[in-house]
Amino acid sequence: MGFHPLEITVPHIIYTCLGGFIVIFGMFSLLLRERLYIGEALLAFLFGVIIGPFCADIFDPRSWGNGDPTISDIVTLEFTRIVLVIGVFAIGVELPKKYMLRHWKSLLFLLAPVMTWGWFVCAGLIYAFIPGLNFLSSLAVAACLTPTDPILAAAVVGGKWADKHVPAHIRHLLASESGCNDGAAYPFLFMALYLTLDKTTGDAVSDWFLLLWLYQVVLGIIIGGLMGYSFRHIMKFCQRHDLIDRHSYVAQYVSLALFTSGICTLIGSDDLLAAFTCGAAFAWDGFFNKQTEESSFSSVIDLLFNIAAFIFVGAWMPFDKFQDAELTLSVWRLLVIGILILLLRRLPVMIALYRFIPDVKTFRESLFVGHFGPIGIGAIYIATLAAEILHAGRDGEGPSHDPQTELLRETIQPIVGFMVICSITIHGLSIPSFSLGRRVHSVSFTWSRRETTDAAAPDWTNQTRRVLRPEDVVINRDNADLMEKDSHLAGHEFVAGQHEHQDTDEGSADTKVESGHLNGRHENHGEEVDEEDRTEWVEGHHRIIERRESPANGADVSMIYRIVAKC
Repeated sequence: MGFHPLEITVPHIIYTCLGGFIVIFGMFSLLLRERLYIGEALLAFLFGVIIGPFCADIFDPRSWGNGDPTISDIVTLEFTRIVLVIGVFAIGVELPKKYMLRHWKSLLFLLAPVMTWGWFVCAGLIYAFIPGLNFLSSLAVAACLTPTDPILAAAVVGGKWADKHVPAHIRHLLASESGCNDGAAYPFLFMALYLTLDKTTGDAVSDWFLLLWLYQVVLGIIIGGLMGYSFRHIMKFCQRHDLIDRHSYVAQYVSLALFTSGICTLIGSDDLLAAFTCGAAFAWDGFFNKQTEESSFSSVIDLLFNIAAFIFVGAWMPFDKFQDAELTLSVWRLLVIGILILLLRRLPVMIALYRFIPDVKTFRESLFVGHFGPIGIGAIYIATLAAEILHAGRDGEGPSHDPQTELLRETIQPIVGFMVICSITIHGLSIPSFSLGRRVHSVSFTWSRRETTDAAAPDWTNQTRRVLRPEDVVINRDNADLMEKDSHLAGHEFVAGQHEHQDTDEGSADTKVESGHLNGRHENHGEEVDEEDRTEWVEGHHRIIERRESPANGADVSMIYRIVAKC
């Protein structure tokens, strides 16, 4: 038997490249992520391009299956599916308890008018700059660009920068939106595909209502909700009877997400919405978060999958299709489309509607939410799914020979891929450019149920009332770019819950905050919480009070108050 030490295979190369990148990135992660604010997505994507077929030609996902594009699409589809399923499940789990019940109105605005606006804007730009595609095909491509990517959004809603500069209510809103709208993009995509593939418009409308909405979307939500609810109570039962160990708690991040996705894909339902709903229902009452609050397992899993996903996308990117006369594609057309999409896809509608969205308090926050709607792994997944459906044709009869359908099948992945490059670059590098909330030197204090008898403890820990004076809040932001949200409150005193703001006798904008706190207990929505952090800052004519519960429950609703001044 001969000795052949150098038997190099593709899996061995993948192991080496992926492991080496994660090791090197981990060594400098504090510098890159917490000081330079460069996330793993941009660096992993660049690394994937370097080792991909257009540079070093070490790793080429499109060559798998002897270069058969069908096999390559299947691999891409299933890999991105797993990454997204685990990502959206983790988002659902890590939301504050009962978040969807308390904030459904804000989320509904982002999933309905904001996504619809973005869908039509993207379709109009693609139709205007890609001469070969008709408007119906442009709608199919635009459906891939509409949702916010949960993997790239993690760079905004997580990390040291977000903790410092993004209020909790904005982080939770962006996280919940990114968890929902990859699955919520199905109605936009399949409306265009059914109209393209079905013989009549009546058949397309019937399929859209019955197959898409009832069978895929509604059934997926029901399955995910039932699974999350059932396994939450099973876990509680096992915990009460000492049947589950600590390590098995954190394993649910992967196992339950895969289980939900497997069931939904077997029956052909919407597995992304099901995974997110399962995660939200699973952690609905905060029990699971409380059991796993000291574990960093989810962060490790997210890091590994996110890096692997963007290395894969960097190597998969079809750079050779960006300049193709037969497909009527050119780099300058795609670049113009990318810039205009990033400017018009979300910003105008968010500025127009932010007054009606409860969780978007100020004009500056509307700019932030409008800008950070990244396009990433979710767009690649939806584009690959569309290409596979177009290749299979109506009822699996094979690809259509209609020239428009063939052009759509060939161009959807290159167009979406270029938009992903634009989004990774712009959103990955613009993170430090935005700052919310914490640019104010805000007043922050904590109530706790634990007795505070230490002489070195601050005096306010034993008090039930706190008076804030002008010197307590130092404002270092420009008020000129902030708009007043509730103009009908002008000149009136605003009272919410057990907090109130009153004029003082000093004739200044001095504000008094009274809190329902007795013997260290604080009532929040009728529930007793162990500990609460409150951070306050001023934007324009409003004082924003952000209430953050104990780590087991996550951050709760932020509240906004009108500052009443006596002239």
